[in-house]
Amino acid sequence: MQTRTSSSTRDRIVVAASRLIQRQGYVGTGIKQIAQEADATLGSVYHFFPGGKEAVAVAAMEHGREEFTDLLRSALDAERDPAAAVDACARALADALRASDWTEGCPVTAAALETLGEENPIQQACATAYRSWQNLVAEKLLDCGLPAPEARDLSVTVISTLEGAEVTAQVTRTAAPLLLAGRHLARLIASYA
Repeated sequence: MQTRTSSSTRDRIVVAASRLIQRQGYVGTGIKQIAQEADATLGSVYHFFPGGKEAVAVAAMEHGREEFTDLLRSALDAERDPAAAVDACARALADALRASDWTEGCPVTAAALETLGEENPIQQACATAYRSWQNLVAEKLLDCGLPAPEARDLSVTVISTLEGAEVTAQVTRTAAPLLLAGRHLARLIASYA
């Protein structure tokens, strides 16, 4: 029973940190605010994350990576054609962003942009997230018969474009950048098929 409560408290802290970083960035998110949003004590936060805010942020990046992986995998698996699958992913991102009233973009991108510079655990978690998403797209492209070099290159292009379009959509408060990116990525991928 104790372990279940501890796990749920830790999970609430991670989800709260992820949502706060999505909305206001890493720098703008405080450890006290995370505790408050998670309905946890400050002591609980430090119990689960003795490394403080940076440790919570790394866990939040891992959570954000898993959330986007689920969305990406669902879109990629729902469509047999890789071009249609990538377009579906862009539409799913647009729908999620619109549903959040343009406030909940990718926490990984938000933290990555704010922690540029020397190698640190947050940047490492962000880099791991981007690589895992690229690998997921590359696997889809490889399964559809694209040669490995093209699949790898296209996967980097897909993730970079979707992430950039998501930020642009968030800033402009319109789904248009994501929908346009999805259509153009689909054309690009189709040209390789």
